[in-house]
Amino acid sequence: MDHLGAIAALGVIGPGIGIGILAGLSSTAISRNPDAAAQIRGLAIILAAFAEGLGVLAVVVGLLAIFIK
Repeated sequence: MDHLGAIAALGVIGPGIGIGILAGLSSTAISRNPDAAAQIRGLAIILAAFAEGLGVLAVVVGLLAIFIK
């Protein structure tokens, strides 16, 4: 049953990659259109928060799978 917790904790990899892609694409968008920097930055922060929430959820599920038997 401990392997289930380890597999669930690996769910942090996806949001980490997603936040990295989001940061790269938003910096590219800001460099192409500096006038829209505030809008792009705000949207990127909201999307990063959603991705981070999924990462936290994966960690919680992993810890629950490890410690609750």
